[in-house]
Amino acid sequence: MRSWNAPEVPTLSVAGPAVRVHDTASGEPLETPVAGGTAGLYVCGITPYDATHLGHANTYVAFDLLNRAWRNAGHQVRYVQNVTDVDDPLLERAEKVHVDWTELAERETELFRKDMEALRVLPPDAYVGAVESIPLAVDLIQRLQEAGAIYRVDDDLYYSVSADPEFGSESGYDRDTMLSLFGERGGDPDREGKKDPLDPVVWRGERPGEPSWESPFGPGRPGWHIECAAIALSELGETFDVQGGGSDLVFPHHEMCAGHAQVVSGQPFARTYSHAGMVGYDGEKMSKSRGNLVFVSALRNSDVDPMAIRLALLRHHYRADWEWTDDELWQAVDDLGEWRKALSLGAGAPAGPVVEEVLAALADDLDAPRATAAVDLWVHQTLGAQGHLADNSDPDAAVTMLAALDAALGLSV
Repeated sequence: MRSWNAPEVPTLSVAGPAVRVHDTASGEPLETPVAGGTAGLYVCGITPYDATHLGHANTYVAFDLLNRAWRNAGHQVRYVQNVTDVDDPLLERAEKVHVDWTELAERETELFRKDMEALRVLPPDAYVGAVESIPLAVDLIQRLQEAGAIYRVDDDLYYSVSADPEFGSESGYDRDTMLSLFGERGGDPDREGKKDPLDPVVWRGERPGEPSWESPFGPGRPGWHIECAAIALSELGETFDVQGGGSDLVFPHHEMCAGHAQVVSGQPFARTYSHAGMVGYDGEKMSKSRGNLVFVSALRNSDVDPMAIRLALLRHHYRADWEWTDDELWQAVDDLGEWRKALSLGAGAPAGPVVEEVLAALADDLDAPRATAAVDLWVHQTLGAQGHLADNSDPDAAVTMLAALDAALGLSV
């Protein structure tokens, strides 16, 4: 599948420090990547309907910061993202609006690409659709069968969570919490014939009116978790550095992905599991089911500067749950105007310490609020000294700051 176009990103003259991100499994910040080799990042992509709302944008901007922090620290990065371009919610939406599901998926994926380009999110090196990855999923299911981790219920195949002795270690949830979340997030804990209510489907047998593909197990299509595990194993190997996504993916999705991969490889799936917080609107979590979505494309079509949208997102720590408000957006528009005014002067307050602070903040669990606060202070100092710049003013401040804002924060100002 085609990714989106990459922005040109300047190379900084100063390297960023080693990067640490919070690991959900351990509850501790961990340094990433491990010594040597290329940093591997897998971020779970969209199911392409109702794209791209600000909850999506918050997640992908967050892990864009990680991608940039790694690169600024001197690492090569391999970034992989999927598109769940066949799944129950997509099929249900297509039927509801009387549109072919492939047409809906293609249209929403293209809209997502345009939104990511507008927000200057670096594209993945491999952008892989669920449909095109079906052979990978089939192969992984066969390997799990050989390991004794698969069983059949009618025309469906299920994975036994008991096959992975580390099951539960990624989320750290107790069984009651798992059962509750499994039912809420696409699982079928009450299905008769399952060995364990938490066992997820890995191959869904053909249903009338639904798309299906031939396989050694009969016609059907893969389950959600097996697709991401198969793509990650194929594109990043048995173990990679960071598995990323929204906090609503901690369980069951990331837990199940890890289990599928670990049973066949015998190795830890991801060294670090990192999760972005949820964005609310009108007092509720922003979600399709609640109908309280704010779309990036709608804001762009209203002539809102995409960099103001990105700045509004950066004002919040990526792991925080928070609520989007129009006031925050307009504050970001105003702030961006002040930043541009300061940068237009050319000279300004010394930029070197600001760049170091921005890079240090992002290396410290992607602390974008701390980084943007450092820029705010520089802008205040520069504009406050306008017309009577002190002797220690930096004649190249604007050039230095522009490069840092782009390379580190993804802001083209």
